Order: sequence, then structure tokens, then C-alpha cells
Amino acid sequence: MRVSPIPNKAQAAMEFLMTYGWAILVVLAAIGALAYFGVLSPAKFLPEKCLLEPGFLCEGHKVETDKITLVVSNTVEGRTITVNSITVGSCSSAFTTELVGGASASSFVVGGACSNGAVKERYKGDISIGYTEKNTNLTKTMYGSLNSKVE
Repeated sequence: MRVSPIPNKAQAAMEFLMTYGWAILVVLAAIGALAYFGVLSPAKFLPEKCLLEPGFLCEGHKVETDKITLVVSNTVEGRTITVNSITVGSCSSAFTTELVGGASASSFVVGGACSNGAVKERYKGDISIGYTEKNTNLTKTMYGSLNSKVE
């Protein structure tokens, strides 16, 4: 009686799995290396934005290495405020600028002695604007956020 050789299907399946296993491992290592070195950092792809509370509009902004320029307007008709101070991240400055509701925007340069990072880096900071309402003479604080690139 002659026994015919039975093909070893398990060996073929194992070679198949090992080949694709190594390929998947190489792809995962490449993705891990890209993430480690910051190539896949989502912060690099975030859009620039300047957000303030309702009633105020951040019409423009520019972040430099030592100062931040904000263009802010008061959008509420009939309400006049006096801006007392603005703090953005580690930069802060005092002001006595009046913003009339519905009128044109005012430009504020904040800082001069603060460090916002190197040129072309991403900057993210919280905005805090202290102001006084003219009609009620109440002092309030308005908050917002700034996400931009350092120029």
C-alpha cells in the first residue's frame, strides 16, 4: 500500500500570515515614526481663528514673536464700552480706548515683552478683555480664544 503525500496546508497558511504580518508591522512602524516626529501633528492643520463672546467681533489678528495685534469691534448698537485691559496668553497691556456699538473697529497692540514662540510655529492663547460699560459704569471681563501662526 502506497501513501500519497498530503500537501501541508497549514504551512502555506502560516507563510501567508507571516508575509502580511511583517508588511502590516512595517506600515505601523512608519506611521509611529511620522507621529513621533510631528509630521502627523493635527495642530499644524488647524485653521487660524480668533473667537470672542457674542457682542464683540475679532475682525483681524496678527501674532508676532513679541506682541499680538487684535482688531476688535463692538457689534451691539447703542452700547458704548471702554476697553481697560487686554491679555492674550502671556501678553498683556492696559488701554483706555472707547468702542462705540456698531462703529468701526479699533486696533490693539498687546505685549512688547512677551514670548509667543518662533516664527512659523503655531500659537494658541486665551483672550481676556477687561472693559467698562459706559451706560451702567459696570466693569466686566470678556473671554475668547486665539489660534494662529507666529509671523
